[in-house]
Amino acid sequence: MTIVHEAGNIHKNADGLSRWALANTPDNPAYVPSEAEPQIPIEGINITDIGTEFFEEVRESYKQDKNWHILTSLLDEDFKDTSLVKELDEVWRNSYSEGRFHLFDGIIYHRTKHSCVMTLCRRLLINTILHECHDSIYSGHLSEDRTLEKVKNCAWWPSWRKETIEYCHTCDRC
Repeated sequence: MTIVHEAGNIHKNADGLSRWALANTPDNPAYVPSEAEPQIPIEGINITDIGTEFFEEVRESYKQDKNWHILTSLLDEDFKDTSLVKELDEVWRNSYSEGRFHLFDGIIYHRTKHSCVMTLCRRLLINTILHECHDSIYSGHLSEDRTLEKVKNCAWWPSWRKETIEYCHTCDRC
């Protein structure tokens, strides 16, 4: 069998827009190596009204609470006295012994299997996060489940799940 090209009467002047583009891979004859750094896909975007003052307040709040102050000391690289672990409340001691807390830029982060989020201790800061995840114009009074998911992805405190559910149940607009 022999394949022979026969010019057609239609589409004699096809342009580049009507042709399938070939991927820029080494097996393509028109391959151009890219010198740009590979792009990292955006996993998600959070829009909030939280400014840098919020993070300063988080850092300051750690100094006023016993458990947070001890955790900050334990997580500091220069600190070597591990006897303070016994002074932590049980919830904190368990999470610390499991290696869930990390200190970065003065903020303590709580790590789980799939996320690493900042930890909060002051009521005002917790209410700010709950507002941003449920009441703000960017959140739109989402359902309880979606609000729990948003809070879970941005902050942690010992009773975050219970308090988020209560916050959603007491919302006047919902």
